[in-house]
Amino acid sequence: MILGRITGSVVSTIHHGIVEGRRLLLAERLDHAGNPTGGYIIALDAIGAGNGETVLILDEGNGARQILGDASAPVRSLVVGIVDDVDLQPS
Repeated sequence: MILGRITGSVVSTIHHGIVEGRRLLLAERLDHAGNPTGGYIIALDAIGAGNGETVLILDEGNGARQILGDASAPVRSLVVGIVDDVDLQPS
């Protein structure tokens, strides 16, 4: 799982049918404390996440395809949760 913050969306005029009716979101990667790491990821939105929200991104193709219910879908990254809070315990 990747922690990220939605920074925008990606628009394409030609895409696979599995994308139809769903949004491609651009997310800035965050570390465990919620600080930007400098990386970005494009993920298919499965939950209706909005700009500025902190989200969980599943970045594993087989799991993403299982959630979508399509074993042949060309999808690797999927937004699967909106994060309300991160609670770090001292080690």
